[in-house]
Amino acid sequence: MSAQLDSPLSPPCPFTANDELRHDWTAEEVTALFELPFNDLLFNAQQVHRQHFDANEVQISTLLSIKTGACPEDCKYCPQSVHYNTGLEREKLLPLDTVREAARKAKASGASRFCMGAAWKRPSDRDLEKVIDLVKTVRDEGMETCLTLGMLSDAQAQRLKDAGLDYYNHNLDTSPDYYKEIISTRTYQDRLDTLDHVRQAGMKVCSGGIVGMGESRADRVGLLQQLANLPEHPNSVPINLLVKVKGTPMQDVAALDPLEFVRTIAVARLMMPKSRVRLSAGRNDMSDEMQALCFHAGANSIFYGEKLLTTDNPIANHDMELFQRLGIKPNGKPWVSDAEAQAAAAADGDTTH
Repeated sequence: MSAQLDSPLSPPCPFTANDELRHDWTAEEVTALFELPFNDLLFNAQQVHRQHFDANEVQISTLLSIKTGACPEDCKYCPQSVHYNTGLEREKLLPLDTVREAARKAKASGASRFCMGAAWKRPSDRDLEKVIDLVKTVRDEGMETCLTLGMLSDAQAQRLKDAGLDYYNHNLDTSPDYYKEIISTRTYQDRLDTLDHVRQAGMKVCSGGIVGMGESRADRVGLLQQLANLPEHPNSVPINLLVKVKGTPMQDVAALDPLEFVRTIAVARLMMPKSRVRLSAGRNDMSDEMQALCFHAGANSIFYGEKLLTTDNPIANHDMELFQRLGIKPNGKPWVSDAEAQAAAAADGDTTH
């Protein structure tokens, strides 16, 4: 499949003729996509997006930190690492009632998927049993469930599948070549192995990465190449823009060109046409116009709510106002204001949804 366009006036889309998903992308092919004229790249990405999705619908997820801080990993971007002094207080696993209330609030605000993250290198079997209770509680509220707990064994992945977990998130973070600059406490293969355990257990995979960490374009190429060449494309592909947190080694890294971020979204859409491409961390630093370009480039999922684990996120009401301005339907439904969502949650009281 070639990325070369035949006409600068009305370029045909070389990606719409063949619906077969590819898992054999070369670095040269991915680089050629990044190097397309910006308008041509977005033109192609929008055509592919419309082939598989409603172009004006965005899936909404909410992310809750259920166990914060004291992570033994040394990821240079992460404020939860014990290796860095970021002023973050350690917290134990949240109680079940707190998670249930958060899930109800998220659903009333328009989220369809509830994601829970815990700062572990890998969960113990005893911790996993507690998390499974949280998964069942969220499912009882009528929401899709997603977890990110670090590395999993094949047996742990199967336990989560048996408990009814829908998605498991485990990001590759960056390219294999740049990975050693970001983390030393687990290998790239460790990450690939966890994804394989999740896939073999029959759960849906959520996996993406972080850009703006000082990596080169070649590293962004390498990240997307790795994701698209997995045995199955991830069901969800979160593309995070680095949130620079004081106290981490990446607090002063140079900002990524916003248009390069949009290009990354568009290339991800072309390479993984049936996956949800999610705008994740970093939206608080994006203008409305930048986010609008990302949606045009093929992003069709966001994390919704004021916090993403430990970093700020646009307030829900602002997101809904932006959706209204763009004519976007959250989860295919008419948008609701924050006040309407709170009223709906209050009317439901303690009943399950």
